[in-house]
Order: sequence, then structure tokens, then C-alpha cells
Amino acid sequence: MSLFKTREWWSTVVGNKEEFDQGCLCVSNVDNSCSAQDKIIVGSYMGFLRIYNPHPIKPGDAMQAEDLLLEVQLSEPVLQVEVGKFVSGTELLHLAVLHSKKLCVYAVSGSLGNIEHGNQYQLKRMYEHNLQRTAYNMTYGPFGGIKGRDLICIQSVDGMLMLFEQESYSFGRFLPGFLLPGPLTYSSRTDSFITVSSSWQVESYKYQVLAFAKDAETQEKEEQKLGSGKRLVVDWVLNIGEQALDICVVSVNQLLSSVFVLGERNFFCLKDNGQIRFIKKLERSPSCFLPYSVSGTIVNTLIGNHDSILHVYQDVTLKWAAQLPHVPVAVKVGRLQDLKGVIVTLNDSGHLQCSYLGTDPSLFQAPKVEARDINYEEYDSEMNKLQKIIKEAKKFKDIVPKSGKNEDFVLVVNVLPDLDSVSQAIDSEVRGDVVPSVTIKVTVKSKLVTYTKLSIHVEPPLALTQNKFVLELESSESKTVTLSAFLKGNSSPADLEGSAVASYSISTGAPRISQCRFRLPLQLVCFPTQPSKTASQKLTVDTNKPPVSLVALFPDFADQTDEDQLNALGFQLLAGSKVTLLASKTSQRYRIQSDRLEDLWLVTKELTLRLEEHFRKQNCKDFACTFSGPIPLQEYFEIIDQHFELRLNGVKYEQLLSERAIQFRAIERRLLARFKDRTPAPLQHLDTLLEGTYRQVIALADAAEENQASMFQAFTKLKSATQLVILLISLWQKLSADQVAILESAFLPLTQDNQELGWEESVDASVSHLLKTCLSKSSKDHALTLSNQLYIPKDTNRLKKHITLLYDRLAKGGRMSLNMDLDSQQSMILPGGCTTIPESDLEERLPSQDSTARFTNHKHLTKHTESDLQQDELQEAEKP
Repeated sequence: MSLFKTREWWSTVVGNKEEFDQGCLCVSNVDNSCSAQDKIIVGSYMGFLRIYNPHPIKPGDAMQAEDLLLEVQLSEPVLQVEVGKFVSGTELLHLAVLHSKKLCVYAVSGSLGNIEHGNQYQLKRMYEHNLQRTAYNMTYGPFGGIKGRDLICIQSVDGMLMLFEQESYSFGRFLPGFLLPGPLTYSSRTDSFITVSSSWQVESYKYQVLAFAKDAETQEKEEQKLGSGKRLVVDWVLNIGEQALDICVVSVNQLLSSVFVLGERNFFCLKDNGQIRFIKKLERSPSCFLPYSVSGTIVNTLIGNHDSILHVYQDVTLKWAAQLPHVPVAVKVGRLQDLKGVIVTLNDSGHLQCSYLGTDPSLFQAPKVEARDINYEEYDSEMNKLQKIIKEAKKFKDIVPKSGKNEDFVLVVNVLPDLDSVSQAIDSEVRGDVVPSVTIKVTVKSKLVTYTKLSIHVEPPLALTQNKFVLELESSESKTVTLSAFLKGNSSPADLEGSAVASYSISTGAPRISQCRFRLPLQLVCFPTQPSKTASQKLTVDTNKPPVSLVALFPDFADQTDEDQLNALGFQLLAGSKVTLLASKTSQRYRIQSDRLEDLWLVTKELTLRLEEHFRKQNCKDFACTFSGPIPLQEYFEIIDQHFELRLNGVKYEQLLSERAIQFRAIERRLLARFKDRTPAPLQHLDTLLEGTYRQVIALADAAEENQASMFQAFTKLKSATQLVILLISLWQKLSADQVAILESAFLPLTQDNQELGWEESVDASVSHLLKTCLSKSSKDHALTLSNQLYIPKDTNRLKKHITLLYDRLAKGGRMSLNMDLDSQQSMILPGGCTTIPESDLEERLPSQDSTARFTNHKHLTKHTESDLQQDELQEAEKP
């Protein structure tokens, strides 16, 4: 048990789901009892007013019914409650309740009960004032030095001080330079009102100045009736540099009083004339405070903060700190049941507590530890067992548990084979009549009681009807959620794979994550169409097995009765061009052709996956796909240049927007100075210039937003083309899975592209690192400099040169391995001999040269392929 906690003396919860703030709490002898015992008055924003007379209870016990003296529901929300001498002809204390449009003063009286229910209390309205302006807060005191009664000053939301001499309205004055209302208090020693303006200045106004202030201009009588503005002169001003939460004045004696201001980060103590006594920097964000005088000589301050800690300061010295059970919004000190100095706190949800500071003695004594001899042999055997367990645990590197029958938590994703009969697409940008969608069913099963958060993700421009779920699973219960995927953006996706991630906790409380990947069908992004005979981009994939009918490979795109589709299929992308797939009748080759390089990716990937699955079902283990070139580097570089040009346009738009914004603010300042000038001056066409600049800002913002959308589409195309090139290289050089993973991490480092970190500089750094390490061939490669900071380059020449070098070294037998040391890198062994890779003139060429001619050593392998496929096309064209 911590010693530094507030000790609960009495507590209760006020109301049910009501809201409270710092003005809703007051502690005073409101019923004028002879014992001078304080009562607790609480008002709420729901309009309830309650008065408590607490009695001490044991910790954890409920409040007694007789502790609640009075509970009444008023017609309006209660903003603030205060107790003072507000009724003329008597010096008894009365209760003032401030509403947004009304001020009411009540008398609280009690009568002795004749039965066991106890005394009865009544609330009698003495008078009320209907306010013509919306009230914010109020303060009271003997304004003007009067004795035996208190006057009330109300601050409105629009900056007017309304003063009431008890039952009558006195006058109203507007605060100069007002924007937003702040805390307000009254100093009786200087007879002045002190507030904190929205410009973070503590301002003091004399009551006599308010009373005798005159308008600078004559106003109409109707405006005079509404209390329309009096110009005031401030007595003193102090800039504290932050917003104030509360303000209070404490008088130690007739000759000394201090103004305390609670800021958001500091605590200020000021003299009557605005000079600073001291400033205390607070370590935590405060929520409320209360300065109070101790024995008439010392001033202590209670400060509550948002960490539920109550601090007691004497000047700038911290005397005590105690933990509270809640975050207080109001704190008071009173005398309850002959106990002086009881701390009363209230939070925003109605937790009311009376507590005191101190410590409770701890009666716990630690038992003596039994001394025993140490058996080192048992310790050694136990240590050996633990080391074996640790060594076995290190072998399992996968931190994500895999789904299985014996697992406590199972996550299964099932994508239905057929498209939805009624499309579930929402707000799709794809042009067309109907955008298809497919249903995904995610099943979660747990053997334990778990609270599971399920998240499903697909790559944009694909989208889901719902991607987040919260499931509460009982023991051995399974739940299935259903959602649909569709193409939302007006571009073809770079990947059809998605993932489902479930986060849950096991019985020990440790968090766990289960992940399951799935693949969406190709039908979601394209539909069957007639094959095209001509195309600008063509790729040929070779296999080592007899050709397979395209109808058998793509039954969802082919018509079983159409013999023409045995060797030719057409795919029309929803947001792209037409892709044609041709199968040779006499050789083991397949051709994919289209007008765009990036559109070949999805069909090429789908072809390789379906070929592997087809021969896997036939128990064929030596099936392999190959590619004999050439690699379409020139077309790939054009896609890179298009994406990079859009990035440069984005930088230009940001610079122009910044310049126009600076110009717009400068014109605004000039216009504001003209409007504030007392002597009117001509605008000199500043308004026309402001309107023109505004239109330029709007046009530039629209252009930047359009460029951002174009850059997203260009980045999606770039990812598709990059994955296609990586696939062709892996088929061409027969790379292993680890080497393909290195290529993918080097060329696809980003999932999103932005101006701060773009694809070009990231890939350039990755490729340069590969050329310097695992693909290094000479000491020249170590001269490649890698900057510590990545920034957008001036052009793409350097990037294209490094990509060309990487492909050329792979063509000469280079292999990537992050675990190779420098010696093995420099003495790389080729399959045909023991010599290193020779240098070639290719690496010294400029990237502006034709890259398609760089792989001439593979063109002789494609002559037979070209002739076979051309002959097949002619045969297809001759059919009726």
C-alpha cells in the first residue's frame, strides 16, 4: 500500500451519466446552521442541484440516505453555484445558481422532522434575473467597498460584464479587444475585476472605472436597453504566454493579497499591481487548483492534475503529493463534522469524494526466511534443463502461430470461387456498367474465451465492404464474418493477394497474432473478350512439359464449346487494356501480349500459378517455366520516367502553393490593417488582388490533388511492371526463392509512395548496396557512395544505370546472397569454370543507350519461338 494516497473520509457518485465542471462545486454553510458546519453543493449540466451533509463512513461502504439533504431538478443546466450575502435586508447566506440565460438566488432552509426520516430541507426562490446574453461564469463580492452584502458580476460569452446589486440590475460594460471569455475573479482589496483574455494576458479593471465609463459614440436607446457596450480602460496588464484554466485572489491580511493564476503549464502568483511574485513550472498537465490561507499568514495551494495526483504547494515548494482515485475538475476545502481542512474533489462524471492527507500504518511484517544449505548439484541439473529449453525455443523463428487442428486459435479465409450475383461494389471509380465483387468468408475458432480484433487488408485500388471486426468468442466457439472485395480505383491492381490478421490474448494475458493470406480471383479485375492479333508488348514463356489447353487452364474465362479458344484467350482489364494469351500447338511455349507492359503482369503471374497447380495435380515434380528474353528494360524505364515526372510536378505544386499562401496572408494583413484604421483609407485594389490570389490557391490545390491521384495510379503501374520484370528475371536466370526475395525487397521497398520518401531514391540505394556487396566484381564497385540521407534525385539516369549494371551481372552468372563475405563475392564461381565474371563494356555505357540491345546473347533463343507463334497466328486467322 502506498503511503502517498488521499485517505477517503466520505464519497459518493452524483447522479447517473451527468456532466460536471469546475463551477459546479461549492462548499459553504448554505443553510446558516448554528454549528457552522459546511455543506457540499453540487450542480450539473443536466439541471440537477444537490446538497450533501456527509458523515464519516468506512472505506467501501455506501453513502447513507440522510447525507443527501436536498435534490431538485431545475429547468436549465447549472453553470456555476456560489454562496454569499445576495439578499438585501439580511446578512444570511443564500445560494446563487447561474444558468445560461438566467440567474436565480435561493434560500435553503431546514425544518426538524418528527419521524425517523430526519430533517426536511426546502429551496425557496428569492429572486431571479433573466439575462439577455448567454452567460459564461460569474463572481461576487462587496463591489465598491460596501459592507454586509455581496454583489454579483456575470461575464457573457460575447464579453460583457453584467453587474447586479442583489435584486436589481446595475449596468453592463463590454471588455475591450474581447474574443473569447476566460476565468473571472474579484479582488476586494483593490476593488477590481481580474480576468485572463484570449490573448493570454491577465487584465485588471477597477470597479469605479466600470461604473463611470462612457461610450465613445452616442448610441440608440434600444441598444442602450440591451446593455450595449461601454468602453473601458484597463488598470494593468500582464502577458503570461499561455491560456489560463482558473484564477483566484487570496488576501492574507488587509495589507497583502495575491492573485493566483493556473495556466496550462505554469502556476503564477502576482501582486495587486500585476507584478510577478513567483512562477512555478508544473511537470504535469493541471486540471484545477485552490489557493487558501493557513492561519492568516501562509498561503497554500492545492493543484490537481490529469494524472490523478493532488499536489500541495507552499509558494513554489512542494509540501505533499497524494494519489486521487479520479481526475478532479474542481477542488474545495471545508469544515465537515468538526473536522477542519477536509478536501472535497469532484470529477467530470460525478465522483464526489471527501478526503484528508496522511498515512495509515502498515501492520504487515515480513516473515523470516528459513536458512537452508545450497545443493549445487540440483542447481546445476536445473540450469542444464533450462538451457536445453532455451536452445529448443531459439530454433523456432516464426513468431506468428500457424493455423492447425491442434492450435488453440484457428483463422481460416475462404474466397468463394464464383463472383457475387449482385455486385456489392460501393463508390467505385471504374468506368462501366457493373463492377464485379467476390465474397470472402473469414472463420475464427478458439478453444478459449477470447476477445478478438480481426483486420482484413487488400492492396489498393482493391477495396473491401468492411475491413475491421471485433468478435467475442466463448470457449470452443467459431464465428464467421462475410465481406466482399471489389475494384474501387480506376487502375489495375499490382497484386491480387490479401491478408487477414487476428489479434487476441491467451489465458496468461500475453497478446498473440494469427495471420492468414488469400488470393482473389482474376475475374475480379478482368472479363473474357475476343483475343487480339496485334500488340506492342509481347512475352514468351517456355515450359519443359507438353502444352496444356487454355480451356483446361482457364475454365472460368473460356467457353468449352468454342474450339477457337483452345489456343487463344482474351482478357479485358476493367481499368486497363486488352491482354491476349496464345498457346503454341507445336511447341511448349505460351505468349502473353498487350499494348501496355504493366497490364501483362496479372495474366503472366496467373498463367505460371495455374501451370504449376496443373502439373502438381498430376504428380509432376520436375515442371519448370523459363524465359529466354529479351528483358523489356526500355519500356520499364519509360514507366519509371512517367512516375518520376509526376513526383517532380508534385514538388512544383507544393512550392507554388507555399508562395501563393504567403502572398495571400500578406494581403490579408494589409487589408486587416486598413480595416482597423480609424481614418478610412482606399483599398488600392487589395480586395481584387486577394480574390485573384484566392482563385490561384484553389486552382493549385485542385491541380495538386489531381496530380496526387495520377501519381498513385502511376505507382500502381510501376509496381506491376516491377513485379513482372522480377518474374522474368527469375525465370530467365532460374533464381532460387531466397534470391527472388532479395530482388523483391530491393525493387519493392515501399507499399506507399510520397514526396518525403519515394520509390526512385529507395530503389537506387538498395541496388547500389547489392552492386557494392554481393554482386561486387572489382574494387571499382566499392567506390559506389551511399548517402546517409535519401532525397529525391534530379533525374533517373543514375538509377537506370545501376539497374542495367545489376541485370548485366545477373546475366553473366552473378548470384545474390546476403551472407556471402567479400572474398567469396570477388571470387564468384561460375557453373562452367572457376574464373570470375569478366568486365564488359556494357557497364561503362550511358543509360541513354538502347537497353533492349543489351541482351543480344539471348535473341538467338527466341527465333524459333517467334516463327512458331507467328505461324499459329496465321492459322488462327484463316479459320472462319
